[in-house]
Amino acid sequence: MPRSKRRATTRHAGAKEKGPSTAPLRARIPGPLPDLDDPNLYINRELSWLQFNHRVLEESLDARHPLLERVKFLAIFANNLDEFFMIRVAGLRWQLAAGTQERSSDGMTPEQQLAAIRREVLPEVATATEHWHATLLPLLRETGIRILDYSDLKRNQRRLLREYFERELFPALTPLAFDPGHPFPHISNLSMNLAVVVRDPREGERFARIKVPDTFPRLLRIPSEEASAGYGSLGVARAASNRFVWTEQVVAANLDMLFPGLEVAAAHPFRVTRDADLEIEEDEAADLLAAVEHGVGMRHFGSPVRLEVDGGTPDRIRDILSLNLGLAPYQVYAMPAPMGLADLMQLASIDRPDLKDAPFVASTPPALQSDPFAAIRHGPVFLYHPYDSFAPVVDFLNVAARDPSVIAIKQVLYRVGKNSPVVAALMEARDQGKQVAVLVELKARFDEEHNIEWARALEHAGIHVVYGLVGLKTHAKLCLVVRREADGIVRYVHLGTGNYNESTARVYSDMGYFTSDPDVGADASDLFNALTGYSRNDTYRTLIVAPGRMRDEIITRIDRERERHMAYGDGRIAFKLNGLVDKECIQALYRASHAGVPIDLQVRSICCLRPGVPGVSDTIRVTSVVGRFLEHARIFYFHNGGDEEVLLGSADLMPRNLYRRVEVVFPVRDAHLKTRIREILEVHLGDTAQARRLMPDGAYERCQPPSGEAPSDSQAWMVAHRGSWHQGTGSP
Repeated sequence: MPRSKRRATTRHAGAKEKGPSTAPLRARIPGPLPDLDDPNLYINRELSWLQFNHRVLEESLDARHPLLERVKFLAIFANNLDEFFMIRVAGLRWQLAAGTQERSSDGMTPEQQLAAIRREVLPEVATATEHWHATLLPLLRETGIRILDYSDLKRNQRRLLREYFERELFPALTPLAFDPGHPFPHISNLSMNLAVVVRDPREGERFARIKVPDTFPRLLRIPSEEASAGYGSLGVARAASNRFVWTEQVVAANLDMLFPGLEVAAAHPFRVTRDADLEIEEDEAADLLAAVEHGVGMRHFGSPVRLEVDGGTPDRIRDILSLNLGLAPYQVYAMPAPMGLADLMQLASIDRPDLKDAPFVASTPPALQSDPFAAIRHGPVFLYHPYDSFAPVVDFLNVAARDPSVIAIKQVLYRVGKNSPVVAALMEARDQGKQVAVLVELKARFDEEHNIEWARALEHAGIHVVYGLVGLKTHAKLCLVVRREADGIVRYVHLGTGNYNESTARVYSDMGYFTSDPDVGADASDLFNALTGYSRNDTYRTLIVAPGRMRDEIITRIDRERERHMAYGDGRIAFKLNGLVDKECIQALYRASHAGVPIDLQVRSICCLRPGVPGVSDTIRVTSVVGRFLEHARIFYFHNGGDEEVLLGSADLMPRNLYRRVEVVFPVRDAHLKTRIREILEVHLGDTAQARRLMPDGAYERCQPPSGEAPSDSQAWMVAHRGSWHQGTGSP
């Protein structure tokens, strides 16, 4: 079936799609293969990520989304950018300081990448702030949600806020002077600050810094003028109100209380971003938990990488800040207030369902609601979150914890979240006398503190806890339940693409797979033995494990498809990933495309492959979907001459996943589920509502439906068809 016709079919039904034709076609005889090390064949990793964040911002610009969802996308855009500076820009700055001239795949030096990043970021931030002021603020005002400047408040509102300031904020504030007797104060990472200029009748003009405590909400509710009760704790107006004011403006308006006898001449907000990538000498650490805990504590003291100042901040104040922070001019970003738009996520908690996405009830396989072990023995069970509820995963663990026939549970936890029912089930299993072993990955970035707490709680409950492997992050999604049954020991395994986190499972699209396949169970046992003990095994019966053979296994399958296509003309490859960076994998895809293999890639964020290059990648189509749910699943599809191969797993095709993490990719052997997952993949590839297509120059353009057809929204299709793919037949 031609590719264009295939996509037209899967935009609608999906379930009727039969895949590529297996009829032999004329084999393609490719010409000479170009030099695949040519830097022009690759898109810069950092600039590709900025393109992804631009697509997030575009969702906020899209009037088809409910208003508070648009605000949420703007907050996500800003939070993403903060993390980008804390990790990626910090890494480039470190290379620059170390004199490293190693070039990226596209041939850029660290200095060139930093310059290119600034050129991209400045207009993006300008667009975001203009969008906030010109579009979202007026629309919010129309719905009764008002974010006001302090200068717009009425006299009674200012009086109530001043009372609140005196009672709540004032005791928590600490003015820090900067003069020969007072060293320049430490500015913690991402904190909101005021650079205050005061005039002393005897000493003249002086400078001080005030940190706005992050223990208070960034947006304070404003009571109505009729309110007489004032404020409760933490800035929550006792009179319900959806009117807000920025906390730093309240502080700035009441600085006279902090500097009695002095004239407050000016107060300028500013914000510092620091290197937050933990450096842990694991080989030298006697206690990994203590080393990670110390590293987390040092995160606020990392080297500064960005200074954000209000656009009206005088050059003299900018110079004081940048000089004492050791920042070059290109690291200073002047912008209109407010900065730190990530804090707009606070508005998402407003109880206005009319301004949010319509809720839906996630499905649950009926078979798993009664006896999950019997259901899994009957055939593997597939779940696609959030369209399918995460509850069956928690229920599976709860049933295992209480079942007297279960003798052991082993699990990997990467990002768990607060009040985790998964952890509660593991603790109950230990109380019931089961053998429970858990690997808690302490080095999961920005979740280190949560994971340290969970590791200690699990240890306190008597569970065997390991903290991961030296030099590696354990990112695999894996749970093993060992059960004694009439015919012997049976191993039940849950594998997935996402974390064991019930909160993110409601907003991340991830896939989970239950099986009692003996080979998968044996592999899971071997892998857990490697994680908790000592083993150099890198060969498994069914699982593909990184680090080790994963890159080779993926490339082998790509090459197999290329050879098949050259012989029969019926090759096809389709991947759905979060990121595609690994150069060797990209070159394998280039070789396959050079041979004529049709290749569909849906890569949510970073894609360094350049599609559409004549003679190199002209059969490769790359799309990205950013929508209501975070596309997080990883699917690898190979047509394989009609004997289709479908792999799911935790790994993206990035060097960190293939070489610096423990990852698991697993085959879907059940014929029925293979077909259903391929159909799901085709629906995503046929998206013309949310998808953008990557062009050869590295830019993205929105996909358009064929003339006369309505746009196809893959996520909406999944909501409508949820619950239609669960149970396998057990047939290969």
